[in-house]
This record gives sequence, structure tokens and C-alpha cells, in this order.
Amino acid sequence: MIEQIKRLLGFEESDVPSAEEERRDELIAVIVDNTVLRLRNLLGGVQSVPDALSYIVVDVSIKRFNRIGSEGASSHSVEGESISFSDNDFAEYASDIQAWRDSQKEITKGKLRFL
Repeated sequence: MIEQIKRLLGFEESDVPSAEEERRDELIAVIVDNTVLRLRNLLGGVQSVPDALSYIVVDVSIKRFNRIGSEGASSHSVEGESISFSDNDFAEYASDIQAWRDSQKEITKGKLRFL
């Protein structure tokens, strides 16, 4: 997943990683870990993020990486360019998360038969 995030961010792999690349990779790993923990919580405390929802970890991790240095800001303007940040990185995935949770309820529902 980290390699996929690095490719999407446009980072090239070098044969001999520099200290800056190693620091960046560690930072991405921390962001991914925190994103996974938050998503697991939103999914009802599951042990791991289902493969079907792993794209959320990738997307949110990229958003969080790109926002480094702007944490806590809701908007940023420079020379006429304006960027707004969402308060909830998972808001656009709420319907996907809810659909997954609903599907799990259906799986765990049992039937009781009296004989």
C-alpha cells in the first residue's frame, strides 16, 4: 500500500535511498497506520480493513500527506488560488463505509427455528 501511495504521489524509487526519502517513507507509513486505525474504528472496530475498502486508506493517506504543514487549516489562499480542506477526511466515503457495515449485519444475522 505504501508503494502504491508513493507512486500516486509521483515519488520515484532510487537504488540508494537518501535520508530525506527514508524520512518521507516513514512519514507515509505513520499516516497510513493512523488512517487504518481511524477507518477500522469507523467500520465498527474490525481487526483489519477489508480489501474492498483499502482504496479509502490510499485516498485519505494521500490527502493527509498533501496537507502536511496545513494541519488544522480549513482553507488556504495564495495569489488568487484557494484550497479548502474538509473537516472529515472520511466524509466522502461515508456511504461506502455504511454500505459495508450494513452488509456485515446481513451476514451475521442468524435464523432461529423452533422444531
